[in-house]
Amino acid sequence: MTMTDLREARDELVRILELTSEPVGVRFIPQGQALPEDCQTPASRRYCQALMEARRGARVLLTPDNVSCPAAAAAFGFRPLPPMLASGEMLHSFGVFGSAEAGKATIDSMRRLRPGEYSAVALGPLAALHGEPSVVVVEGTVEQVMWIALAARHQTGGRTEFSTAILQATCEDATLLPFLTERLNATLGCYGCRDATDMGVDETAVGFPYSMLPAVVDGLRALGNKALPSARSKTAYRALSKGAACDTGMAAQ
Repeated sequence: MTMTDLREARDELVRILELTSEPVGVRFIPQGQALPEDCQTPASRRYCQALMEARRGARVLLTPDNVSCPAAAAAFGFRPLPPMLASGEMLHSFGVFGSAEAGKATIDSMRRLRPGEYSAVALGPLAALHGEPSVVVVEGTVEQVMWIALAARHQTGGRTEFSTAILQATCEDATLLPFLTERLNATLGCYGCRDATDMGVDETAVGFPYSMLPAVVDGLRALGNKALPSARSKTAYRALSKGAACDTGMAAQ
């Protein structure tokens, strides 16, 4: 994709879905590759917070030195898990799981990059991130995420399976899994991202490999011609509501 194509894809995502924040490009930077110089490198930041800032227009660089969430640091192969997190004790103490064993079972289910394979993760607005993204992440309402998932299936059909532990929703579910599996994945959110960011109670996130972006945009264009505006108009619901009101009025007589 050229930069012109990328800007057009970004504009179409925002226009068709009526997004209120930027789609985000996420790039995993291998060891030995030069780091981008146009990114902010905050002293300390959680991955979900960096994603939030990228949705607001910032370009952010996370490295083993500044990513503050130990779960995200382990997911990206930056640092090993602290013993309290690896054992499940921390998650149990937060009230997220009913026992340390349940927390450990969840932590053990997580996918992780090989230690030291990547030196940094760069995040920024999709059309403003320098270098080709690895993954595209969109945060929005559940309805907006639904249309993205449908757009990805518009030409092929079939079912889409989502994988989530309802933990590490943005770093694992919406970013790492699409990167590793080369498939779209959506999430319900998690304790961490809902506590640490502005994600609303009716919002969530979806991620897909950058290679899928043309198909997703083409699917959204097709859906935007008929299916999407028709569903949003709620014609069938309004007809039901009108009929129900008429039935109630007749019954009262």
